[in-house]
Amino acid sequence: MPFSLWMSLAAVCAMGAMSPGPSLALVLRHTLGGGRLPGVMAALAHALGVGLYALLTVWGLGALIVGFPTLFQVITWAGAAYLAWLGIKALRAGRAGALHPDAMATSGCQAARDGMLVALGNPKLILFFVALLSQFVTPDMSLAARAIIVLTAMIIDGGWYVLVAVSLSHSRVLPWLQARAHWINRATGLLLLLLALRVVAGPIV
Repeated sequence: MPFSLWMSLAAVCAMGAMSPGPSLALVLRHTLGGGRLPGVMAALAHALGVGLYALLTVWGLGALIVGFPTLFQVITWAGAAYLAWLGIKALRAGRAGALHPDAMATSGCQAARDGMLVALGNPKLILFFVALLSQFVTPDMSLAARAIIVLTAMIIDGGWYVLVAVSLSHSRVLPWLQARAHWINRATGLLLLLLALRVVAGPIV
């Protein structure tokens, strides 16, 4: 995979990981409820779930492109619509949302379980991956290229949420984020809308 194409992949994976939603709220809750270790455990378990979805998506997309090009296009447009919906939701979130989680007592095992379940139990995640990976998957893609896509999605997701957990371990960070939540949500929403437009425009070449 060319480096420039990988950079595009990494950028859209980062936007997906950083978008506000249940995954971010989960990591925040476990970090605030149990400290750094539960937050990191939730982040790593979530990344494993994301990696599994990415693996299934990469292998399934190649066959879908070959056998059902029209169906593949419909699913891709549905994924783009979902990305746009996420973007609009983020723009409308204002100061509310995932940056104000309810505190709760938690442990590392509970955090790992919840992290995996949130990833695997979120049907919208597969739509996101179809919209995302459709830009990079081809029927004749090599095994190494597929592995790069899966690892990139998993490492970026895990890295982002580990960073969130570690950062929030410092008590002065969360108030700073809360004070700027509206700007974070606006920036994320705009990026997601641009990504939806990129998906509708066609594959990245």
